[in-house]
Amino acid sequence: MIPRYNRPEIEKIWSLENKFNIWTHIECLIAEKQAHLGIIPKKAANDIKKNAKFNVKEIEKLESKTKHDVVAYIDNVSKYIGLSSKYFHFGVTSSDIIDTAFSIQLKQTGAIIKKNLAECIKTFKFLAKKHKNTRMIGRSHGIHAEPITFGLKLASFYFEFKRNMKRFDQAIDEISICAISGPVGTFNSIDPRIERYVAKKLNLKPEDISTQIIPRDRHAYFFSVLGIIASSVERFAVEIRNLQKTEVLEVEENFSNKQKGSSAMPHKRNPVLSENLTGISRYIRSAVIPSLENIVLWHERDISHSSVERILTPNITIATDFMLVRLNNLLKNLKIYPKNMKRNLNSLGGLYKSQEIMLKLIEKGFQRDLAYKIVQECAMLSWNNNSKFIENMVTNKQLNKKLSKNDIKNLIDDKDELKNINWIYKNKIK
Repeated sequence: MIPRYNRPEIEKIWSLENKFNIWTHIECLIAEKQAHLGIIPKKAANDIKKNAKFNVKEIEKLESKTKHDVVAYIDNVSKYIGLSSKYFHFGVTSSDIIDTAFSIQLKQTGAIIKKNLAECIKTFKFLAKKHKNTRMIGRSHGIHAEPITFGLKLASFYFEFKRNMKRFDQAIDEISICAISGPVGTFNSIDPRIERYVAKKLNLKPEDISTQIIPRDRHAYFFSVLGIIASSVERFAVEIRNLQKTEVLEVEENFSNKQKGSSAMPHKRNPVLSENLTGISRYIRSAVIPSLENIVLWHERDISHSSVERILTPNITIATDFMLVRLNNLLKNLKIYPKNMKRNLNSLGGLYKSQEIMLKLIEKGFQRDLAYKIVQECAMLSWNNNSKFIENMVTNKQLNKKLSKNDIKNLIDDKDELKNINWIYKNKIK
């Protein structure tokens, strides 16, 4: 991942140093259990535990000759172990180490992403409660609909991100797998008890049937959930971008004192963070299709998935980490303009009351289609002539047969459309 979107804590997880450390830990646990079962000498297991170390540069140099990273790693570590090295990597195959370590790395990144998700959820909830009664116009298809509150809008994201947390917990559980079953997964060269022992030590679960590798449907689920999280982030980012339009300006990203919005136009204050989140979300979703394609391998294994995962996994998890941190910072520093919300809410002279007027006419005896037609005619005059909705209704003769000018004014002025906000918060947002 390019430095611009990289945070050191998560980058370290995908370093060669961390990967080889995990490999070494797994190999030591395998030797430990093999010695306990009498498969290898206890002295060999002790020597492996005591002396197993590696040098990344030496491994890379060896790999240029062996063309096999695990063989290069084994050769390098064996040099430090000495005579007992013949029992290092005894009875296991490369995927036993690679895939189990991959599970650990995914769990490590998962812990960081979970923490970031939790922070976003916390901030969404705080702002949803703070702006419980901050009235604004709700929009469908981008067009004024009926009033909502900004808090209720944010509450929608709060629950969406809570669902994302639930999905992500399931995804982490899905990839928390240990597979140490030897070539083609038959345990022909490795005692099944070793897999159970290593899994317990690493807080993983043994794979049901490994086929030699951990089946990639597990990883596809993990990346699919990251894709959903990315889409949730983009949904919020697009909301901010729309609400920050000059003619709307109901919310705005923070704009620091020395910040510049444009190289050409000094007046510009662009929603660059939200646009950045939209772009990163597209990138994260791009991992979903390759991860689904990785499920399809030849027979018990091939390595067509390997190159994809080496590139995709670090970059996508790093990007997800960056995206969530940026989202939370955007939320915490968001500028909210209730006066502009009120201005936009009232800009069409009560047009959003069309349903209430229609329902009142039905109560007064009109058939629904006629009531709809009358109110729509008044509304279209407002759209086409930029006139006040209330004025068009007051002058409509058919409407006046059932509703007086005073009746219409009372309906327009009534703020009862948000009467159930307290109920929603009391019963749903706890």
